[in-house]
Amino acid sequence: MPATKLDIDDMQSAAAEACRLMKVLSNPDRLMLLCQLSQGEHNVGELEAALGITQPTLSQQLTVLRDEGLVLTRREGKHVFYSLDSPPAQAVIRTVYQQFCSR
Repeated sequence: MPATKLDIDDMQSAAAEACRLMKVLSNPDRLMLLCQLSQGEHNVGELEAALGITQPTLSQQLTVLRDEGLVLTRREGKHVFYSLDSPPAQAVIRTVYQQFCSR
């Protein structure tokens, strides 16, 4: 906990931002996508093969992640590459991995 006291408006803003991130992470497909992207950049085909998420669902969930500003895209020829672009999401993914995946 920080030593300084937050003003109520700052607390409300921070809580709203945290809730928005947690809502995005509450979907298992999106959580798995972010876990995979925390390991580095991947194209759609790589994500589909690694996670077993079918193309329509994969595209839908990547759109949500992009709209929420959690991932960046880069086009190379016919391929679109995705990378994680959110330090808060990266920190949460690290914690989730430590608590649930490193057993």
